[in-house]
Amino acid sequence: MGAGDIKESSYDKSLGILYNIFDKPVTWFHDVIVKPNQKQYPWYHQKFRRVPTIDQCYTDDVVCQFEADQQFKRDRLVDSEILNILRQRFEDCVHYEQPDHKTKCLDILEQYNKASENWFIKYGDLGFYGQAKAAYMKQKHRMIWERRHGPVGTGMTPDTEELH
Repeated sequence: MGAGDIKESSYDKSLGILYNIFDKPVTWFHDVIVKPNQKQYPWYHQKFRRVPTIDQCYTDDVVCQFEADQQFKRDRLVDSEILNILRQRFEDCVHYEQPDHKTKCLDILEQYNKASENWFIKYGDLGFYGQAKAAYMKQKHRMIWERRHGPVGTGMTPDTEELH
């Protein structure tokens, strides 16, 4: 009896039939329909469509608010990474320009300080789970303050100090 003479068991036949019924159509659909129509992005170049911001969502539109929160979180991650890159650039400049770093790295330090100030204006005091609505309210309150008292950090204007 040779190797070709071994009979296939009924169990193996039933597994083959099940494979042909369930797996082959799915594999065909994936290879013929899905793969050719799928856009291939490198992970670092994936582009998400911009969604409406929280001020453009209706108060009862939960899906829009969820999308705005997700967009806000993505934007915060991107802004945080930009801030990390600027910090790393400054640290590298200080390391390589060591005795003269106070003059040669001044422009990088100013750029980093401005970026960190802007990051804190937008995301600061929101906590780790800060949401788009809280950031929107923070921005609104800041704009009201600046309209009444001038830019934040410059002190109150003399005419408004009398009212308090």
